[in-house]
Amino acid sequence: MGTVRKIVKKGISIGEMGFIKGGGNVNWFPGHMAAATRAIRDRLKLSDFVIEVRDARIPLSSKNEDLQPLLAGKRRLVALNKKDLANPNIMHNWVRYFDSVKQDCLTINAHSRSSVQKLLDLVEYKLKEAISKEPTLLVLVVGVPNVGKYPMHLKLWEFNIQASNDGLSSILVQGKKKRATVGPLPGVTQDIAGFKIAHQPSIYVLDTPGVLVPSIPDIETGLKLTAAGSVKDSVVGEERIAQYLLAVLNTRGTPLHWRRFMGAETEGRPDIEDKPGYSLQNLLPKRKRPPTNKSDVVYIEDIVTRVQGALCETLTVFNGNLEEEGDLEDLIDQQFEALQKALKIPHKASEARTMVSKKFLTLFRMGKLGPFILDDVPDQ
Repeated sequence: MGTVRKIVKKGISIGEMGFIKGGGNVNWFPGHMAAATRAIRDRLKLSDFVIEVRDARIPLSSKNEDLQPLLAGKRRLVALNKKDLANPNIMHNWVRYFDSVKQDCLTINAHSRSSVQKLLDLVEYKLKEAISKEPTLLVLVVGVPNVGKYPMHLKLWEFNIQASNDGLSSILVQGKKKRATVGPLPGVTQDIAGFKIAHQPSIYVLDTPGVLVPSIPDIETGLKLTAAGSVKDSVVGEERIAQYLLAVLNTRGTPLHWRRFMGAETEGRPDIEDKPGYSLQNLLPKRKRPPTNKSDVVYIEDIVTRVQGALCETLTVFNGNLEEEGDLEDLIDQQFEALQKALKIPHKASEARTMVSKKFLTLFRMGKLGPFILDDVPDQ
């Protein structure tokens, strides 16, 4: 990863990234984040337990350093969400790492009811002693933007509705039944909403907006947060994020591992090479209308196969040194051209590299290119 860090520092200046070395406010830190941070600090003082949700693909980069001193003295559980997008072969090393530093940790998928149930069971177990002493308990959920707190919030809401149907009252901390205002971009959730999940004793869960630190410590951490969707793409630029991810994939040799899947996946497929009217936007999961057309699924798989094949081929014929910055940069330029052909983006398009980057990032974030963990496990 040394070459990746050199390229990151060489190709992107601190000012261009919007990250300020040594501290200070930056233009991507909205005013509501500052207000939300103050509100979270106040509620932390009153909370009996904290669920700190992090992205399983970046278990360290997705923590809010400013809150860590306050969280250190609390009963806390680190929930590594999006485990379905993280490499399971490395994930167990992270669980072992958190165990070594005496930090309770659980890998979850916030979209899974059974996964959230395991989380609730563990929280209840950790609160066992407090439950016997306190009639009312407050659980606070914190995390950086787009780490997946909202899907978990919805699952908890479902548990709340079920409890209400069983005769338990649904009482919100603010006295009003409301959900947090959310959106697809990082930093959109602005409300702090809460609801009751248990009756005897009364246990309330407060969901909070995703907040970042006012100053990201280094460029690579910023790129990881942006790649995972916690920072808006416009802060960094899609092309730079794609360059970073390609550098990571190449130095790890990931495209070469795809080689054994080439060919087998295309056998028996219908001819859909020139299927009209498709863009990568169609790959985004539909909430109400899941895809039923088999050719649509095959088409998505075909895009992935072409992208993986392009990266595999360029790395296979590459005769440079991946440890040399210039050689790695040349390889990435070649891969942009190969991806442009694989994604069928017009050669003369003025925004070709941006279009390639956006589609490549969509595939990565959806897990279509495979499960990844960008952070390295610290030495124990």
